[in-house]
Amino acid sequence: MSTPSKSFKKVCLASLMLATASMMPVAAHATSSMKIGTVVWIGYGPFFVADAKDFYKKYDLKVSLQMFTDPALIPTAMASNSVDGGMLTYDQVIGSDAKGLKHKVVMPIDYSNGGDAIVATTAITKVSEFKGKKIGFNPLSPSDFLLSYALKKNGLSEKDFQAVPMTPESVPAAMASGGIPVGVTYEPSLSQILSMGDGKKFHVVFSSKNAPGLIADVLVFDQKYIQTHPKEIKGLIEAYVDGMAYMKSHPDESAKIIGKAMGISGKEVMDQMKGVYNIPLAEMPKAFVKSAETTSYYASGEVISGILKNKGQISTIPATETTIDSQFVKSLVK
Repeated sequence: MSTPSKSFKKVCLASLMLATASMMPVAAHATSSMKIGTVVWIGYGPFFVADAKDFYKKYDLKVSLQMFTDPALIPTAMASNSVDGGMLTYDQVIGSDAKGLKHKVVMPIDYSNGGDAIVATTAITKVSEFKGKKIGFNPLSPSDFLLSYALKKNGLSEKDFQAVPMTPESVPAAMASGGIPVGVTYEPSLSQILSMGDGKKFHVVFSSKNAPGLIADVLVFDQKYIQTHPKEIKGLIEAYVDGMAYMKSHPDESAKIIGKAMGISGKEVMDQMKGVYNIPLAEMPKAFVKSAETTSYYASGEVISGILKNKGQISTIPATETTIDSQFVKSLVK
């Protein structure tokens, strides 16, 4: 076997150096991985679209959506670092803060706009007529907050009705059997109830449309993760905004993508989307500003915290400032 010439060695060395240099930009843009805890909910559609279209790649991110059957398990998963962040309802953030967990809202996702409702037999036409009635709902959940808010607005309290604890998914069957005349639930169970008896048996008496922002979904991270991964969080939010834009420009395709993630049809997606409001980027900062409107965390937080404290779930009401971090939203809007 002949010995390689010096010129050949130089060519090999040059090729090696060129290959090494070409790899350097790739290393500078290394992809970061992120696990986000979530549940099946129509308001998370932009995330499902961003996931299917891999909009995260543009921001050097690899995001894994970890599906949970119960959103109550997500804060614990965040605390144990099983997931990096989570999609929660704002009441969960208040509860976590009261327990000493430093979970903060970095972006408002959506708020229920009719997707959660109190339904009753047609014989009951207003909230004041709930007095003495059996009401089925999930205690210490968004359903409970909506019911408590409706009662307070109409001069009633939890002493004025008979509580029948049940999951939102159990409400349709309970109402169909006549076990309860009033129930609190959300989509898709809501549509299921309203369609019973050719749509003439039950109706909506009070819904989240009457309290916009009270039932709000939010993107949450622990304070330590926020401090160490600001670039990743900003990229996740940008990809979410891209997902919203894609939904607007490609509604039919997006509905199919979201339907696949939720296990429902594209038509059902379109129907359910009518009951939720995904907050556009330009409107997001308003949620972090003090206001008497329930679309502000200051106002909705006051209502929710009061209910949680009255029911013994928290001993002290946390300051709204400790539950939010608006830096990412503000920087993107600018």
